[in-house]
Amino acid sequence: MKLLITGGAGFMGSNFIHHILEKYPDYSVINLDKLTYSGNLDNLKDLEGNSRYRFVEGDICDATLINSLTVDVDVIVNYAAETHVDRSILAPLDFVRTDVMGTQTLLEAVRKNKVKKMVQISTDEVFGSIEDGKFTEESPFEPNSPYAASKAGGDLLCRAYHVTYDVPVIVTHSCNFFGPYHYPEKFIPLAITNLLTGKKVPVYGDGNQVREWIYTKDHCSAVDATLHKGKIGEVYNISTEDERKNIDVIQLLLQILGKDESSIEYVTDRPGHDRRYAIDSSKLRNDLGWDPEYKFEDALVKTVTWFQNNESWWKKIIETTDYQAYFKKQYPTL
Repeated sequence: MKLLITGGAGFMGSNFIHHILEKYPDYSVINLDKLTYSGNLDNLKDLEGNSRYRFVEGDICDATLINSLTVDVDVIVNYAAETHVDRSILAPLDFVRTDVMGTQTLLEAVRKNKVKKMVQISTDEVFGSIEDGKFTEESPFEPNSPYAASKAGGDLLCRAYHVTYDVPVIVTHSCNFFGPYHYPEKFIPLAITNLLTGKKVPVYGDGNQVREWIYTKDHCSAVDATLHKGKIGEVYNISTEDERKNIDVIQLLLQILGKDESSIEYVTDRPGHDRRYAIDSSKLRNDLGWDPEYKFEDALVKTVTWFQNNESWWKKIIETTDYQAYFKKQYPTL
């Protein structure tokens, strides 16, 4: 099987490329990535010279490029996206362009070139916030940030292309993920890298926002199951159903790294900050036979250890002009 994995130089895309090439010795991968601020070829350094791996620098909105790459691929897995909520508040147009228009460009190429399947990687944030219970695959979209709205737009295009043109697409909605190669502006790696460099950890509002977390290896296995066993036209939620308050995650990180609560700094809450995400993943578990392997606490220790052992990887990022400018703008008191 030949796969086009878009956004493959990012956190989750690079993890999935490693997963595919390690598990399936007869598969080959084309990695298409625009190499924006969060795209990092260091994530894939060990694949240089691998005959089953090819990197192409490019934009999923470039229809000519996408058409040329999809002529002879079997599957597209679309990880390419602008994903950081805070950045979507600062620059929403970038998110609309990539997450909506880019998805449409891919869908059109699938239709034109008869690609066998496309898997759209999306987020539980399209559903908005929920006080009680869990969102299912049939829950209505009520996005509360430009990021969530742009991902919802792309997901709705997937549905429309399947219904209108019979395009073979599957959509996944995932809870928050974490693990190796996670760009350090995000919640868990930001906390880890700040603590490792002696900085305080910013916590929005009271820190009682609730999220589910999935380790990168479990997310890769869930997408793998969806790719190989999922039904065309269906939507699958990916979650561990293990809910954690943000402040509890931070306190666990403090414990792992031998820090105390003086390392926490509460900051003004994010505009439109969703209070709780929770999704029901029973469809994925029952229909495709998937279950997560890693417990949150164990995976968090593994993640901390990875960042401790790969200091040169993340220090190169946090010392960039882009990261420094973003951090100072977002957290002026730190």
